[in-house]
Order: sequence, then structure tokens, then C-alpha cells
Amino acid sequence: MPGVTAKRWEGLRARARRVRAVRDLETAAAAGARFVMPGDAEWPAQLDDLGDARPVGLWVRGHPSLRIWALRSVAVVGARACTEYGAHVAAGLGAGLAERGWVVVSGGAYGVDGAAHRGALGAGGATVAVLACGVDRPYPRGHAQLIGRIAEQGLVVGELPPGDHPTPSRFILRNRVIAALTRGTVVVEAAYRSGALVTARCARDLGRHTMGVPGPVTSGLSAGVHELLRGDAVLVGDAAEVVELVGDMGDLAPRRRGPVVPRDLLDPGAARVLAALPARGSAGVREVAREAGTSADDAVVRLYELRSLGFVERHGDGWQLTRQAFLSVFPEGGDA
Repeated sequence: MPGVTAKRWEGLRARARRVRAVRDLETAAAAGARFVMPGDAEWPAQLDDLGDARPVGLWVRGHPSLRIWALRSVAVVGARACTEYGAHVAAGLGAGLAERGWVVVSGGAYGVDGAAHRGALGAGGATVAVLACGVDRPYPRGHAQLIGRIAEQGLVVGELPPGDHPTPSRFILRNRVIAALTRGTVVVEAAYRSGALVTARCARDLGRHTMGVPGPVTSGLSAGVHELLRGDAVLVGDAAEVVELVGDMGDLAPRRRGPVVPRDLLDPGAARVLAALPARGSAGVREVAREAGTSADDAVVRLYELRSLGFVERHGDGWQLTRQAFLSVFPEGGDA
């Protein structure tokens, strides 16, 4: 092979001597798994974007079609030792995406991965766990029940043959499959050297959408995410914003705005007169008219209108805000 040294070639030959294809297929069949390779009807064509780094094939455990599910999928990844905030956000994203008909893909690990899977399962949705080991041996052990449930309700996918164990390098290789398989990757909490950042950068290099959920600037687990957001990644806060980015035209997130308060319902003329009244004490009609940029007659009409709505009250020749209006117009106490 071009570019392969004698030492590397000997290593490849040593690994090849260990291959027992028939045994692997029998072990996989016993675990309810199958082998999917390029050219098969179930092969996700987007994995071909990896070029020479494309897997030779994938072991798939579960009933749905990997190709069909991958067409409408999003990766949610992040820190294993995540905070309560990270777990809450990941579970919310998993549930929200599942409710919108999207497949949630993650790595089956502790922390953010597990929370995203559980969120999708809890919403009765679809989820895929891409493992760094054989699909017949759940890793981590503490997630054996979760991965078993994913295999029943979704898909468990792995590049390594049955029985193979995970190693640090295999986790890194696994991440490229997650990135290529999905339309976009969302990172929820990640330190500077997190494997989740490897997934996000691979997604970016493949032309996929890269997203991040911000966290406290004082948290080391948010530092990696914030570094992504300083680059090409897009800030997202919930599933609706993720779908707006990765979905079809018209899949827009709802417009964000604060709560509607009574003064928002006033017509512009009345609102200007209300804003012309001082925070403390009272003001005469001419003073109010001058500040509002209107005539004295119009100011009188507006003031009586505002009084009927409970915004102002009259004291002799002066007008002042009621307590309700004061808190509405000057929520910080009127000292600014």
C-alpha cells in the first residue's frame, strides 16, 4: 500500500490474522445485530463524505433502517462529567428533537450522551447510540440497561466487530462516524480537550451544522463550547433553534420576546404621554404635553384615558403615576 512503512504493514498483517469473519457474523446474529457495508440498501450515503476515512462497514443492532433514520438526525454530545445544568439541557434537547420527529444520535456515554438518549426515549422518540466497541458488549457497564433499551426502541451502531473493547483512540475514531452520520452536531458542555469538540470540528470540516449551548463563563466545562461559538458554531438554546438550523425551509423557531405588560397595549399617543410623566412627584398638563411632543388639549385627553385604565391619577392641577404604572414604566425603581 502506498505510503505504508514495513513496520506499519507488519502491524496491519498481524491484525488481519486475527480476523474471523464467519465467527463475527455468527456472534452478531446471536446478539440481534447485522453488518451493513457500502453498497447495501441500508448504508447511509453521507458516510461516504469521509473519503478514505469511511468505515469499511458498520455493525447495527436494532430493527429500524439506519439509512432512513440518519436522513433526519442530529448529534447531541458533550462532557461525561457534566453538571446538573448540562444534563438538564441535554435531556431537554433530546426530548424536544424527538417530539419534532428527529433522530437523536450520541455516543452512549455517561453525562450529556446518556441524558440526550434518555430524553429522546422518554419522549417516545428515536435515538441511535454509536459505540466505540462491539455492539454486543455495552460500554460503559453502568449503561448496560440504557443501551439495551436503545437497541429495543432505536439502534446501537459500532464500527468494531462483536466482542471488541473500547480504547481512547477508538473513541476518537467513533466521533467521526457521529459527525458524518448526522445533519448537525450540538455540543452541550465541553472542556478544552473534550472529545465532543473533536466531533464538532469533524462535523464542521464535513460541511455539517455545528452548534453549541452556552454555559457559565466561570465553568471549565463551558470553555470548549464557548471557543466553538467564537468560531463558526451557532449558538442554540433549545430544540426549536436546532431544527431551524438543520431542518427544512419554514422550520422556524418561535420569535423570542419578553412578557407582554399592560403598557404594551397602549396606542402610541397614550404611551408617549405616559412616558412623559416623571418617576417621582406630579407634573402639570403643559409640562406633560411638552415632554410628550403634543398639544395641551391632546395631553388632557390622553391623561384622562390613562386614568380610566389605572395608569395615572390626578392631584389638584398635577398628574402622577399610580403605583401599578410606576412599576411598569420604571421596573428598576426609577433611579436610573
